[in-house]
Parts: sequence; structure tokens; C-alpha cells
Amino acid sequence: MGVQAVIFDWGGTLTPWHDIELTDMWRAICSAHLPPDDLEKAIAALTEAELELWRRGNEEHRSATFTEVFAIAGVEPTEAILDAHFETWTPYTHTDPAVPGLFAALRERGIKIGVLSNTMWTRDWHERVFARDEVLHLLDGAVYSSEIPWTKPHAEAFRSAMDAVGATDPASCVFVGDRPYDDIHGAKAVGLRAVQIWHQTTHAFTRPGLTPPDALIHDLKELLPHVERWAAA
Repeated sequence: MGVQAVIFDWGGTLTPWHDIELTDMWRAICSAHLPPDDLEKAIAALTEAELELWRRGNEEHRSATFTEVFAIAGVEPTEAILDAHFETWTPYTHTDPAVPGLFAALRERGIKIGVLSNTMWTRDWHERVFARDEVLHLLDGAVYSSEIPWTKPHAEAFRSAMDAVGATDPASCVFVGDRPYDDIHGAKAVGLRAVQIWHQTTHAFTRPGLTPPDALIHDLKELLPHVERWAAA
């Protein structure tokens, strides 16, 4: 059976998890770009819109974009606001230091590398992050839910990620993520192996009746031995 591809979640997996207050983020993004009299109303509307679209993704597995966030909130997404959005989030988007070495090791073994992320960000924004951190060239394919109709754990999201890396057999693919339902249960339901990376807030996303992972790790440095074992099977 072996391992043809390893596909990674992004937030909380390839980039470390951060506890962030969404209202504070929107305030930092908008404070220099909106009239003072409109600021707090706009912040509340943007926060509410984003939370509602995340709820839709979590419960209905339907994707969303930041274009929708701004439209629902009634705020014009100027270039200045979009630039501020990217810059405000920059401290929380740095790729885990273990990733370049891990990706290189997987490539040396002839294993393809993919990304599947539930995200409202555009492909361009994600690729800017990966290029900045010098790992974009190591990716064989990526799927961002902002570009497709579904979010994880919808089966079509995982199949789209397999297509992106040219993988044909779910049993030869490994998915690595931190969310017990979106990532692990979703991947296992489609037939992929699944590795869960555990961090301090993972327990908040558990629910009864979920399929357990094939392996549990606490750091990406722990992943390669599991992949090697499955690749040799």
C-alpha cells in the first residue's frame, strides 16, 4: 500500500496554534482606515459576519470568503484594509520551524506534499506566507476552501486535495491535522490515514463518536517515523 502523499492542514498544524481575540484583530485592522464614528459599529459587524461564516463552515460544511465577510458586514474592503489585514495576521502565520526539514525528508522519499485548509483567505495570501517562509516550492498541490464549495470534513474537500497532488488511492494518503472532527474524522471517513497533532486547545473541538487517528503526535518532528512505517508496509 505504501504512502503516496501526505496532506497537511494549515492553521494549528503547519503554523502553530494561536489564541486570538477576533474583535481585537478587526480593531487593529480597521482603526487607521475607517472614520472614528463608524469604527466600533464596523468592528462589531465584521466580527459577527466572520463568526457566522465560520459557524456555517463548521456546521454545514459550506465554504466562505472574506469578500462575503465584508459584504455581510457592509464594509468596503479597500486595498488599505486588505493590506492591513494581511499585516495584522502576519505574526500568527509563521510556518513551524520543523516544516522545511520535514518537507525535504518527505520529498527525498518520493512522497508528495499537499495542503488542505479551511480558510477564508485567498490562494494568493497563503502562497505569500509559504513563499515568505521558503516552503512554497516544496508543495505539490494545495486546496483552500475559499476556492471550493466545501469545507472539511466534507468528503469532496479531501478528494479535491488528493486530486491536487495527483493521488488516486485514499489508502495511500496520510492527512495531518489538529481538529478531531474536521481533520481526523473527515479524513478517515474518506479512507485516508490520519495523524492528529495535539495542542493546548484541541480538546475544545472533540465530540462523541469520532473516529480516532492512526497516530497522535505533539510536534511535527514526530511525524516522519509514522510515515516511514506506513510507507514500508
